[in-house]
Amino acid sequence: MNTYLNHLLFGIYPYIALATMVVGTIIRFEREPYSWRASSSQLLRRKQLVLGSILFHTGVLFVLFGHIVGLLVPIWVFDSLAVKHEWKQALAVYGGGTAGLVSFIGASMLLHRRLFDSRIRANSAFADTGILALLWAQLALGLATVPISLGHMDGVQMVKFMAWANGIFTFNPTASMWIDGAHWIFRTHIFLGLTIFLVFPFTRLPHMLSVPVRYIWRGGYQIVRSRRSLING
Repeated sequence: MNTYLNHLLFGIYPYIALATMVVGTIIRFEREPYSWRASSSQLLRRKQLVLGSILFHTGVLFVLFGHIVGLLVPIWVFDSLAVKHEWKQALAVYGGGTAGLVSFIGASMLLHRRLFDSRIRANSAFADTGILALLWAQLALGLATVPISLGHMDGVQMVKFMAWANGIFTFNPTASMWIDGAHWIFRTHIFLGLTIFLVFPFTRLPHMLSVPVRYIWRGGYQIVRSRRSLING
């Protein structure tokens, strides 16, 4: 890949995506806090929803946790704990691959409902279907990296990705060099992941950040008025 393009996609674009996600999410919470929810289509058709949702959310939680620990924890931490790179690579491939497959099956069931049930399709916003399709594609790309990773179980490529992620969060201007030369499936997987961060505030995904801790200390009932009722007095 061209050096400039590689730096643009993996040295500059990550900051654009992350900044948009953080700032956009804060603005959305401040301006439209009651939009932080995931609209359910259960009343329209329960079939596939429960099982698909359980598989998707269970698998994706393990995938997210694995990516956070696997990419953002500095390699010296694993080295100091005597965790060999080969062991970490094996856990990422087999553990992450299993979790990814479970999540992919669940996402496939949920996306099938959105696309092939006429009532659900008619009542689904473009953003809802679109983000689900992006997540499905991202999971598919993640699974596609497994056969490639099996070809280099020494963990060398994994360490390069860790160096890239750590470089981004420590503002290393040469971080993108660690991605240069990686297989196109890995690069596409990373780019699509960054794109999901970019569109995060404009989708239903912010609901994953909502933890009902305020219910512990809130007093009484909440009165929620629509914007129209406020305008009409």
